[in-house]
Amino acid sequence: MASFLESSYSLVHQDNLSDVPSMSELRAQLEQGTDETKIDTMKRILTIMLNGDPMPQLLMHIIRFVMPSKNKALKKLLYFYYEICPKLDASGKLKQEMILVCNGVMHDLSAPNEFIRGNTLRFLPSSPRSAPAPSTASAYVRKNAVFAVASIFQLSEPLIPDAADLLAAFLETESDHTCKRNAFAALSSINHDKALAYLSSVFDGIPNADELLQLVELEFIRKDAFQNPQNKAKYLRLIFDLLEAGASTVVYEAASSLTALTNNPVAVKAAAAKFIELSIKEADNNVKLIVLDRVDQLRRKNEGVLNDLTMEILRVLSSPDIDVRRKALGVAFEMASSQNVADVVLLLKKELTKTVDQEYEKNNEYRQLLIHSIHQCAIKFSEVAASVVDLLMDFIADFNSTSAVDVISFVKEVVEKFPKLRQTIVERLVSTLSEVRAGKVYRGALWIVGEYSTDANDIRDAWKRIRASLGEIPILASEQRLLDEGSEGQEEKEAATNGTDKPSAPTGSRRVLADGTYATESALTSTSAVLAKLEAVKAAQKPPLRQLILDGDYYLASVLSSTLTKLVMRHSEISKDEARTNALRAEAMLIMISIIRVGQSQFVKAPIDEDSVDRIMSCVRSLAEFAQKKELETVFLEDTRKAFRAMVQVEEKKRAAKEAVEKAKTAVQVDDVVQIRQLAKKNASDGADEIELDLEKATGGDTATEDLSSKLSRVVQLTGFSDPVYAEAYVKVHQFDIVLDVLLVNQTTETLQNLSVEFATLGDLKVVERPTTQNLGPHDFQNVQCTIKVSSTDTGVIFGNVVYDGQSSTDNNVVILNDVHVDIMDYIQPATCTETQFRTMWTEFEWENKVNINSKAKSLREFLTQLMACTNMTCLTPEASLKGDCQFLSANLYARSVFGEDALANLSIEKEGDDGPVTGFVRIRSRSQGLALSLGSLKGLNKVGEVA
Repeated sequence: MASFLESSYSLVHQDNLSDVPSMSELRAQLEQGTDETKIDTMKRILTIMLNGDPMPQLLMHIIRFVMPSKNKALKKLLYFYYEICPKLDASGKLKQEMILVCNGVMHDLSAPNEFIRGNTLRFLPSSPRSAPAPSTASAYVRKNAVFAVASIFQLSEPLIPDAADLLAAFLETESDHTCKRNAFAALSSINHDKALAYLSSVFDGIPNADELLQLVELEFIRKDAFQNPQNKAKYLRLIFDLLEAGASTVVYEAASSLTALTNNPVAVKAAAAKFIELSIKEADNNVKLIVLDRVDQLRRKNEGVLNDLTMEILRVLSSPDIDVRRKALGVAFEMASSQNVADVVLLLKKELTKTVDQEYEKNNEYRQLLIHSIHQCAIKFSEVAASVVDLLMDFIADFNSTSAVDVISFVKEVVEKFPKLRQTIVERLVSTLSEVRAGKVYRGALWIVGEYSTDANDIRDAWKRIRASLGEIPILASEQRLLDEGSEGQEEKEAATNGTDKPSAPTGSRRVLADGTYATESALTSTSAVLAKLEAVKAAQKPPLRQLILDGDYYLASVLSSTLTKLVMRHSEISKDEARTNALRAEAMLIMISIIRVGQSQFVKAPIDEDSVDRIMSCVRSLAEFAQKKELETVFLEDTRKAFRAMVQVEEKKRAAKEAVEKAKTAVQVDDVVQIRQLAKKNASDGADEIELDLEKATGGDTATEDLSSKLSRVVQLTGFSDPVYAEAYVKVHQFDIVLDVLLVNQTTETLQNLSVEFATLGDLKVVERPTTQNLGPHDFQNVQCTIKVSSTDTGVIFGNVVYDGQSSTDNNVVILNDVHVDIMDYIQPATCTETQFRTMWTEFEWENKVNINSKAKSLREFLTQLMACTNMTCLTPEASLKGDCQFLSANLYARSVFGEDALANLSIEKEGDDGPVTGFVRIRSRSQGLALSLGSLKGLNKVGEVA
């Protein structure tokens, strides 16, 4: 028996499953209701049928009480019913009632109402009357009739042997554009030669034809160019003319056809220019993204041909959508060359200036995107690095914290890679220290100043700026003096108000305590006054560096100590003025001790931590001993630079590897076979249409065949071997849905009537295609399919049962199925992001799942490798940071789901001894709770924690 859903073309959601009418109610409404009642009843019947119940009992009632009606809306619903109703009986033969249906269709084909005739032709082209006649008045009938003729001819040629001549004659006389379009599409599907003859007869008029005709003729041209290469030259001339058409759809198809027919640089550039023009002109952001993606594909296939269009691509930045801008910047960067990079950077500078002066949608994100693009251009093309650095450093104090951190990271890389720019950069950076307000930015700036201030003048200028930004020292003593001065001023003010020099004793309203003694509020008042004065001192205006330290940024204080230590050591190396060196050393030590002391006082928002104290004290000791221990200078002045240089080299290797992969995709080896079309054997696959290839990809036809072991691993047993019905399912996962291919085996000696498999779901899963009802013979088997839509990576469960009729009509037998758990790893893919992006997302994401680790893994690296394999995550921590053996390991991991959800993980583990267990935890964060919980409860993750 044919599957019911094979003839069902759509699924309709039922609003209320509990409000389903009975069969007797439906029959009564069909027998006794008016046309309006019957319309509502038919809609309910269609909805129920499309959701899995074929309702074969209603066929005769619909034939008797609906088919004779002349109501057009009811007729339309009737033919929808004919499309999906089961037409075969259990033995696979046509039902007897279908004879009555065919008779009704014949009457409707000759009905005087044009709508009924056209609707009938759309449904079932089963009569010679369906041939399009020029005398037919309605275009609605004609445009459906031509497709009916083609369908009949493809099904059985003897029914209409002259279909091609009929359609060709119709094309000559037809004036309606839609009818001509349908007729040409039908003719090209059944007789290529006659379609080519017609196209040749109207070839000169194609540029002025209607949009619909132009589209279908372009589709035919693309196919014919591969079958008849001698026509390609005139086709190319026509397509160049169609590039100037007024309709955007025609321009897009013409540009696509042009790139499909030739790889000539002139043609490729013309097509790309039209794609770019469409991306600027069209308002729909999805259209912009699709067209930009086509430009990117052309760029990959034709390296260097489109470089002249780089500035045109950047015109797309006028779009307010951040995704469109990101795509445009990515394509433009890949097309940038040494000839146009200066213009590209100039335009990006203007856009960056606009983000400061104007407010855009997602302004901060767009600014970061521009900074990243400018960074990439400066690293790739060194000739623009100097001008780029000047621009970004002009805005370093205007940007928010995240953008300014990106700028500092960029400056650090530039100052290391381009030694000629170091002095200029350090001077500019030192001059902006007093304007910076973000702690992260200040840390980066201090590190650069400490590393690259290489002469006495640079050191002197940097020292002055740092001291000015730090304010008066010792910090604690100066803050205490401000507090004391504030207290004295308040007392003098009160004395002047009361006319006395100073109150001799505390005054206040007297109160009797519980023990009978007097009490005053003077102590409480005094404490409140002191706290208020302390808060006033804290809120007073202070230099930026001093303010950040008093706010509790002790990491910045540690970096400041390290920078001062480097400046003193380098001054001792390059200058013979020992007195000056000793003065700098003493002042640096005073600043460091001052920071520790104020960090332990009441003037800071949070007390200083032990790690920061240790770091600062190590700098103090190094300053005291570096004259005797030269290795301290080596650590501060050389090793830190080497470590950063190694990081930069790792990033360069990553960029080079990425470029090599991109080039390898389009590279042609010297020993590759040269395809000469004129000498090649004609093949059915030659000139495969791009639309057909896209369709094949969309339906999964291009996916690699899975091996047998992979398929067996996805087989899930649903029932036991002793159950009356044995069921097992092969779980096939597509990108956004799951297909359960269920094998049903009747293990009894009786026929199981009306056997159905019912599935339901938990989580973000939805059953969109249900298995049909079957009759299963003794020891027979049957395969049914169920499609389930997946909308997120939250944990999902599929459950259900098998139901079939018992001995009596009221008796049902039920076999409960095992649950099928959705494997989240089918939807998690490894991905990469920058450290700044990782930290930003880590701060924003509120859902966290902390998983404790207790593993018998042999080493920490082995555990990390197993964790990455079972979670499909990428390790963002650089390889250099993971080298060597140590008792602890910390790493950041990242992945992205196919639904665009980000998953972050931080691993912190340690191992005691060679034979000790690996202990620690993994912190998983995501924007949604479900993804964080799902990743934390993975079976593979538990195995990593248990198996050696």
